[in-house]
Amino acid sequence: MADPEVDPVQETLVMARYGELFLKSEPVKRHFIGLLLRNIRKALAASGRECRFETPRGRILIYGSEPAHVAKIVSRIFGIVDVSICHRTTTEIADLCAVALPLAQVRLHAGMSFAVRGKRQHKTGMNSQELGMEVGSHIYDNIPGLTVDLDTPDYEIFIEVRDFGGLVYDRRIPGPGGLPWGTQGRALVLLSAGIDSPVASWLAMKRGCEITHLFLDAGRWAGADVTAAAIDNHRKLSVWCAGNPLSLVIARNEALFDRMSHKKVPPRYRCVLCKRFMLRMAARMMKHEGALAVMTGENLGQVASQTLANLGVIANGINVPILHPLITYDKEETITIARRIGTFDATPGDLACRAVPKMPATAAVLEEICALEEQIGVEELAAAACTNLRFVTALDGRITADSAELPQ
Repeated sequence: MADPEVDPVQETLVMARYGELFLKSEPVKRHFIGLLLRNIRKALAASGRECRFETPRGRILIYGSEPAHVAKIVSRIFGIVDVSICHRTTTEIADLCAVALPLAQVRLHAGMSFAVRGKRQHKTGMNSQELGMEVGSHIYDNIPGLTVDLDTPDYEIFIEVRDFGGLVYDRRIPGPGGLPWGTQGRALVLLSAGIDSPVASWLAMKRGCEITHLFLDAGRWAGADVTAAAIDNHRKLSVWCAGNPLSLVIARNEALFDRMSHKKVPPRYRCVLCKRFMLRMAARMMKHEGALAVMTGENLGQVASQTLANLGVIANGINVPILHPLITYDKEETITIARRIGTFDATPGDLACRAVPKMPATAAVLEEICALEEQIGVEELAAAACTNLRFVTALDGRITADSAELPQ
């Protein structure tokens, strides 16, 4: 018998699905789902939305105004596999058909193919295939000229029958997947003005890491647009942790290049020395930021400093966990992600590095690098750089603070 309290046509909600969380033990799964709900609430609150939540097995149901806007926000939450705008009904076939047909009539016309995907929570009563056939027959009988294609249909409609009632929807908006923000602790990510490191940061977020960004400003040794582009990457990434302030620390390493030039360090070693200096700075910042690891945008063999030999030299002696989310990615794979997440810029401006030599070393010797670091006084340079920091905070795609003072 139909539930008299539910209007089978008018009640609309957003359904979010999570995937990998199912693999966790029950206590861990409950904890992760709690953090996922916290993140969804923060993101919705940041856009002025107050919503009500239900959490049946494997689903998060979100009730509130403007479901299309809610779905767009939730589809950017890490841990969410996909999102649908659903019409809730009773479990009666007549009610399910009454909701499914108007949806199909908007999208279907003669000559098109369609499929109905049925899913039941329990095995009693009509099975999933029979459910799909019943609703599909109703659509077929009422829209002339259709064909059924279960493999590659022009249009799909989904029917779910669960303990709490029925759900009807015809679109699944992809989410980023991964783990909820905050489940894995904080990482400090070396951010640049380029393509790779913002993607590395996003991938770290996707695996549940809270993020602090660190950018090294090379001053006159860098192109005119480098610092602004790095800050813009930081701003763009903040939309992926909506409701949570994203911190960027900017330190200056212009003095490093000045010192290398003054001491006549062979130009071929500049890139390796620069990368080691970045990691030294990151190691110094980790404790203050509460970070558990440093992450970079390095990709194996992409440039001279990223050969396997040089990566070993760069990391040697830094003594903190250093992770490389993009280490095996092709450049086109990275660009594809950058386009998807909104950090790719086809006309980025002047992002040149004036210190890059014509013939950089591809297999630096650790002992030589350590001797050069002693010659230029790298520890003194790092300590000095830590006394002149700039702090930039981004929130929901906007820069909200930018100063030489630590944010409160």
